[in-house]
Amino acid sequence: MNITRVTAAGAGTMGSQVAWQMAYHGTQVTVYDPVPEGLERGKALHRQYAETFLRERGTDPHQIDATLARLTYTTDLAAAVSEAQLITESVPESPSIKEAFWRAASEHAPDDAIFTTNTSTLTPSALAAVVTHPARFLALHFAIGVWDANIGEVMGHAGTDPQVFDLVVEFAREIGLVPIPIHKEQSGYIINSLLVPWCTAALELLVRGVSDFESIDRTWMITLGTDLGPFGMIDRMGLGVVEHVAQLVGEAGDETALASARFLDTEFLKKGNLGVSTGRGFYSYPDPAFTQPGFV
Repeated sequence: MNITRVTAAGAGTMGSQVAWQMAYHGTQVTVYDPVPEGLERGKALHRQYAETFLRERGTDPHQIDATLARLTYTTDLAAAVSEAQLITESVPESPSIKEAFWRAASEHAPDDAIFTTNTSTLTPSALAAVVTHPARFLALHFAIGVWDANIGEVMGHAGTDPQVFDLVVEFAREIGLVPIPIHKEQSGYIINSLLVPWCTAALELLVRGVSDFESIDRTWMITLGTDLGPFGMIDRMGLGVVEHVAQLVGEAGDETALASARFLDTEFLKKGNLGVSTGRGFYSYPDPAFTQPGFV
């Protein structure tokens, strides 16, 4: 099966990057978002990515034009998925929202469509029961900054058809990712199992008043020789995503995580400062302080 037609659900920072990556590598992509304003924001992000690829990556303008031509947009879910060979979902990280999406999407999709979730915290088995063909359901998880952090973590559940799993591994490769097959369900996959504790530990140091965010980043960057610290990464991931994860961890009994979620909501989310996507988070963009001479 050669996958050439994909529906990408969710036009936010993550979903827009997923759609762009697929279109850039030759796939026809229908971008779906139920909210017209969300869809317009997704279009604006795609124009921004086009400018970035021209300016920073030296991409041929003809390739950019071809990428944009492969992207179409709709708020009509039935129309969005009616001819899809694969549906990738990057809707908000809420079990009820994801379940509602997959119930509706799988009812309108072709019988042979493959369903992939980009959930960061849930396992495929937590959602598979709501789709019409659970054997064709699995996770294809992207990392934020899709074209640079170009891993594609592929994780099925006990009922996933092995042939479908292999098809998604190959598709990940075709769209410019390094496929990372995961052979046992694991909440957080590999990357988030490593990344989330790092970010939450940094947040705890800040919220408890141990140090300021720039000093925490500086400590990490100097000692490990990296160009990005935990708060720069939180800005890249999106503060809304990090707040949601902290809230989920907190609701499982971690009071420190709840305090971090409250801090992010009060100091950033309610002010509309969501990180790189809005131009301000812990740092201001496009030229954050940690990239300037003398920061470390």
